Amino acid sequence: MIGLHLSRLSEDLIIWSTTEFGFLEFSDSFSTHSSLMPQKKNPDMTELTRGKTGRLYGNLMSILTTMKALPSSYNRDIQEDKKALFDSVDTTKSALEIFAAMLPDLRVNRERMENAARDPNLLATDLAEYLVKKGTPFREAHQIVGELVVHSITKSVPLDQIGVAKMKEFSPHFDDDVAKIFDVADSLAQRRAVGAPSPQNIAAQIKRWKRLLAEG
Repeated sequence: MIGLHLSRLSEDLIIWSTTEFGFLEFSDSFSTHSSLMPQKKNPDMTELTRGKTGRLYGNLMSILTTMKALPSSYNRDIQEDKKALFDSVDTTKSALEIFAAMLPDLRVNRERMENAARDPNLLATDLAEYLVKKGTPFREAHQIVGELVVHSITKSVPLDQIGVAKMKEFSPHFDDDVAKIFDVADSLAQRRAVGAPSPQNIAAQIKRWKRLLAEG
């Protein structure tokens, strides 16, 4: 499972470091420059970690394949688990050590990430919830906002720049206070359910895991 999570995290970091996203940059200590393209930095450590997951899965499958045909009690076949087990432990330990050193060394482009989060379409669900609070059943609110999004795309008008008068053509429940919906910070602050990404929840999880790491 550790390999699975490290592989998924590696994939996120690799994508976020591309020019298209530009959310973060790896330090030279954990990347290499391309041998062909001078402007390109290769996220070597994350790519290698992602690749190691296939090896870890292979070790697991070799043990499962050995064990599946054995009768109960001890059988000498089980000695074949040692190589796969020790290799998996060493591989996972190395990956964790690398990530522990690499993550604090990442350079995060906060401005680029904030600009990406300002896409008004990301708040379409908030817009549907706004209608629900006004008394519209969610299934209808979902359809109304979907039609608004289509209108936004068709007319090349950002969702947050469609006037209230035009929104009222889709639902009479839209009013001047709808402008407050398109505030990313406020939207996140409202997500306070278990597992939701409000700043309070995130801070609590960081505090919890720091405590667990200190204890363990």
